[in-house]
Amino acid sequence: MAELSKKDEPVDATPNVSEVAEIDAHSEEEAVAAIEAPVERGEPILQVRNLVKHFPLTQGILFKKQVGAVKAVDGVSFDLYQGETLGIVGESGCGKSTVAKLLMNLERATAGEIFYKGQDITRLSGRALKAVRRNIQMVFQDPYTSLNPRMTVGDIIGEPFDIHPEVAPKGDRRKRVQELLDVVGLNPEYINRYPHQFSGGQRQRIGIARGLALNPEIIICDEPVSALDVSVQAQVINLMERLQDEFNLSYIFIAHDLSIVRHISDRVGVMYLGKVAEIGTDVQIYDHPTHPYTQALLSAVPVPDPESREGRERIILTGDVPSPANPPSGCRFRTRCWKAQDKCATEVPLLAVPERFKGSDSPAAHESACHFAEEKDVVHAA
Repeated sequence: MAELSKKDEPVDATPNVSEVAEIDAHSEEEAVAAIEAPVERGEPILQVRNLVKHFPLTQGILFKKQVGAVKAVDGVSFDLYQGETLGIVGESGCGKSTVAKLLMNLERATAGEIFYKGQDITRLSGRALKAVRRNIQMVFQDPYTSLNPRMTVGDIIGEPFDIHPEVAPKGDRRKRVQELLDVVGLNPEYINRYPHQFSGGQRQRIGIARGLALNPEIIICDEPVSALDVSVQAQVINLMERLQDEFNLSYIFIAHDLSIVRHISDRVGVMYLGKVAEIGTDVQIYDHPTHPYTQALLSAVPVPDPESREGRERIILTGDVPSPANPPSGCRFRTRCWKAQDKCATEVPLLAVPERFKGSDSPAAHESACHFAEEKDVVHAA
């Protein structure tokens, strides 16, 4: 038998461990470089595609068996543009806060993609994920429980610098914290005080200062003013608008109060039972809603003017919100919708511009997940 020459011998295509580590390090460096690159105003900075989060339902103690899942978020897609505010509204349990946690990578997505500057953050780890978390910060709902009562304000606002020391060297941290307190309208001398020595509005300002510490590009606000009284709400909202202009921030603003969302948002997304029902500019959503759920939601907004209130139709929805563990087939709103037909039970409506409005300049020409999307003239938001 003829001997194999060296060039005829089979080649092992499996890279060795050092080669794999070198490839991973190279791709990680590319991801970090992309994350740190600037984005022009008006360009998409965050793109969410078919985001899904299902929480498993299990039975048994020793031998757990999954018997179902709570579909908290089920196919959410939207874009966030540099320098804009995207408001997200919907009733309790629709998945707003879960979306916020997924965007922060505090919860791992069951499926879907979250692109930050072209990088899918659901697949990142190490230095690349750390860079993402530096650029995407969060302001939490409850200013009382989101601050550690055992830490001073200086320690709370300065803690991010321990994780990202490149932002503020050790010798400059106290000065940087005092600057942040001044930016959010608090006396820099309060640096050694504890959270219990502040009012609710002041605590939320501390939370905002902590969010600003690392010079982020995106701040996710999960109902940041719902625990505050009306006068303090206005102060915090005005502060956030000023900071957005000053630091070129992009906001995802989650709230129940539709009037506050309209005041601060450039675009608004309406969620229902884990899905986006309608999305568009503030004028399109508030003055020209096409989805029945959005119309019912806006009709529930209190109107201070008695004369306007008398001439307005109130849409009363029947039935309860279905369980996210067992959502209806087809359109999830069909069990409470006055327009529901057989088609709604068999076909899932796509989030798209309705056929009748495509190509038109009508403000009703925006994305709506309804088979029979149309304007309803009687609905006017305050």
